Amino acid sequence: MALYSEKVMDHFRNPRNVGVIENADGIGEVGNAKCGDIMKIYLKIEDGIIADVKFETFGCGSAIASSSMATELIKEKPVSEALTLTNKAVAEALDGLPAHKLHCSVLAEEAIKKAIQDYYEKNGIEYDKKQFPNCENCSHCSARPV
Repeated sequence: MALYSEKVMDHFRNPRNVGVIENADGIGEVGNAKCGDIMKIYLKIEDGIIADVKFETFGCGSAIASSSMATELIKEKPVSEALTLTNKAVAEALDGLPAHKLHCSVLAEEAIKKAIQDYYEKNGIEYDKKQFPNCENCSHCSARPV
């Protein structure tokens, strides 16, 4: 059996939504010093819908594939729906990740949530802080099991 699924390889070789959104409505950046992966997500939101999403990721193929798939899963969706995206959903959409690479899907989820939190804060929108990662007390990759 191959270590990576065809979907992982496709999103690694042909990542979707790569780049920067100038004047983004929300930006989320997360990283993990242990594994070296850094993800930055940019959101453009119009009428509560994610009209555009881009990412920049420095890391392994699984990190790039997770970023690419996560952006595909939230593009043109309501912010409220994007907020419910889980790392498990990202990994499942990629037809799985090796156990030692599951942290990449966690980073993708957390980068999106940080971007949404940034959007809320920039626009004075009240939100439940429990819905968002607390990066001061979180080691990202090893904080939660999938």
